[in-house]
Amino acid sequence: MHPAEALIPIFGIIFTFGIPGVIIFWWLYTKHRERMRLIEKGLTPEEVKSYFSEANNKPKNPYSTLKWGILITFLGAGIFVANLLEDKFNMGDGMTTGLVFIFAGLGFLLYYVLVKSKIGGGSNNQ
Repeated sequence: MHPAEALIPIFGIIFTFGIPGVIIFWWLYTKHRERMRLIEKGLTPEEVKSYFSEANNKPKNPYSTLKWGILITFLGAGIFVANLLEDKFNMGDGMTTGLVFIFAGLGFLLYYVLVKSKIGGGSNNQ
């Protein structure tokens, strides 16, 4: 056994637990630093809490599930069509990848058209 092979499990454990730990620590640190700066600007802790509660209460998209459903359906259709064409016409991987992205784009366009019609788009009220 080569000595470098003994390091593989050690690096695996470090990367598995260390990197997510560093990311979580950095997120908490920047959040704390941001709040401390707001307090240094003269805001009271209650104002800081209300500021962050208002920032987190964004209106939810009622059509979010529709978007993901259409996207996943079109991605599946794109993969299916790409596999069919690859088997039948011996296409390359670049063509099949392109087809998957084209179908994903079509899914987003369909979502846009459906949501725009539901929201009442199409008329410019300016």
